[in-house]
Amino acid sequence: MRASRLIRMALLVQSRPGVTAADIARELEVSERTVIRDAQALQDAGVPIRSERGRAGGYRLAPGHRTRLTTLHPSDAETLFLSGLPTALRDLGLAGAADAARLKLSATLLPSLREAAESSVRRFHLDAPAWFREPSVPELLPELARAVWSDRTVELAYARPGRDGAPSRTVTRLLEPYGLVLKAGVWYVVGRVPGGGGDGAWRTYRVDRVTALSPAPGLDEPFVRDPSFELAAHWQAHAAGFARTLLRTTVTVRLTERGLRRLPAVVDAAGVGEALGSATAPDEAGRVTLDLPVESEEVAFDQLAGLGAEVEVLAPAGLRARFRERARALAELYGL
Repeated sequence: MRASRLIRMALLVQSRPGVTAADIARELEVSERTVIRDAQALQDAGVPIRSERGRAGGYRLAPGHRTRLTTLHPSDAETLFLSGLPTALRDLGLAGAADAARLKLSATLLPSLREAAESSVRRFHLDAPAWFREPSVPELLPELARAVWSDRTVELAYARPGRDGAPSRTVTRLLEPYGLVLKAGVWYVVGRVPGGGGDGAWRTYRVDRVTALSPAPGLDEPFVRDPSFELAAHWQAHAAGFARTLLRTTVTVRLTERGLRRLPAVVDAAGVGEALGSATAPDEAGRVTLDLPVESEEVAFDQLAGLGAEVEVLAPAGLRARFRERARALAELYGL
């Protein structure tokens, strides 16, 4: 841990001559006292780092000296391709590696190019998760990412959602994890069933539903990746179909005109088009009835509750009963 921090400090001083102890402490998330101790440790190790006082002071390397620490490690190079996704890097456990890679790259650039690189970071930032949804980091995501990097077959336990309000059940699967996808703040793993071959062997799982993960028994060697597989192309081709497979239940609802307008904002987009196709003509009150594909009754209850009195659930009976109970509880709460 400290060795990595010392390397990052040396690279930071080389790439930004005159950087202050406060700036280094902020960058490395340590105290200024630790920065002073680390500077002494670097000097003891033969790195000619020195501190200068005054307005133009700060930490610098001796004139003409450059560290030999700028060679990119494979993991450094890999994280550079994700450097515009800070949230993803943090989730994957690669934030430290990305910082080191950026410092190494910055230390090798001419000052003019270094300023251009820093300028782009100040001007562009990608924030992948949707508004008003605090993303949760799946506990097993870093471990699964390591399996993806190393092409290791895994055995995973997966909590498969139940249908029609039934509880989820856990299934065990062997998977060759080809890649990870971050979609609207939710992580998915795309992989192939060992020995399956063909399009039917590809599987996609939500990582937050993976409850256990271990190396596949008896499969110690890395699997051989299909050279024709491209993660982005695969995801684009199968995303719509995959989203539709999640919608395993259908509920029948009656919506006001306003509720119909708001429907795409509260339910899964994959089912809205199909639902609108089944909509009846408006009744005398302007309400339409339609069959809405949903993931489960539990999910439908949470989603449709956001429409309040703009929606009436007609079926299934169990979901209608839940809304009736919610309405009764609200009436008692507000003294109606």
